[in-house]
Amino acid sequence: MQKQIVHLNFAKGYRGGERQTQLLIEELSRRGFQQKIFTRKNSPLAQRLNDVKNLEIISVSKPYVLHMPNSKEAHMVHAHETKAAQVAYFIHLRYKIPYLVTRRVNNPIKNNFFNQNIYNNSKYTVVLSNAIKETTLKLSKQINIKIIPSAYTQLVTHPEKIKQIKKRFKNKFLIGHIGELDNSDKGQYYLIEAMKKLQTNYPNIHLILLGKGKDKDKYEEQAKELTNINFEGFVDNVGDYISCFDLFVFPSLNEGLGSILLDVIQAKVPIVASNVGGIPDIIQHKENGLLFSPKNSQAIAQAIEELYHSKSKRVSLSENAYKNIENYSFSTMTDKYIELYEETI
Repeated sequence: MQKQIVHLNFAKGYRGGERQTQLLIEELSRRGFQQKIFTRKNSPLAQRLNDVKNLEIISVSKPYVLHMPNSKEAHMVHAHETKAAQVAYFIHLRYKIPYLVTRRVNNPIKNNFFNQNIYNNSKYTVVLSNAIKETTLKLSKQINIKIIPSAYTQLVTHPEKIKQIKKRFKNKFLIGHIGELDNSDKGQYYLIEAMKKLQTNYPNIHLILLGKGKDKDKYEEQAKELTNINFEGFVDNVGDYISCFDLFVFPSLNEGLGSILLDVIQAKVPIVASNVGGIPDIIQHKENGLLFSPKNSQAIAQAIEELYHSKSKRVSLSENAYKNIENYSFSTMTDKYIELYEETI
């Protein structure tokens, strides 16, 4: 009998975790797995999965536990975020179905009896990086942890759109950043401050910020006197922009892994990033990128300046990063999950 996997992801939006959930489900479908996913009605993730074969999309609303009977024929449950982990635990209690949890964030888990039971009863807790592993084990040393990094996306590119972007920013040294506009995690404030330091001496260095978020208005006010920053908002053609970047800067204050870095590496764009969370699992200082201490605008400006002046360094860093990119393919990621599925079932 065909084994059935039930995925749970109740996120409102579509961020890195949802992109990784989509990549995994699509690859499992190509390999013939029967799957269901419980997700919010009309969620961006559900819309992107609409044409996947052998996948039943179950739209749910709160309270999510009322939808548990739809999972009782499953052989295992895979929870992809925190609320999903809670529901997976209740499914396990009710129907004795084994489950695993993927934890993608580096935030501390509230230490209480309920959370300890969720993670101790999970067959496996998958984390993306050593940083998340350390944080998770603070809840309980009994948690059975495996590290499986995210995968690069193989973003689609459009030559005509790339041409248009390059035309818009002709003769500019383009720095890119992609992420939720939320300073508490992503730290774009310090990147904007770095651009203030660079504007006078390097007027052709230009920053493109892709994404939306709660701090958008604050950032636009912060940058109102600058001519070297563009706020592009949320775009569907991220791959086209990455193809145009001369450098990618990632000033995060908290990062489980930073899966967007994998897409940047796959496009052979050099990276400057903060030395926090799971980022050092991907980027090693002066080997395949440059790292700086968080909340340090001066260090960001100096790193940008250093690579602006040295094309050979940019090429060397990006090529060294690309050497290991297949360690982060969605095929490799799926192979590792399938091993855990087989052990769990």
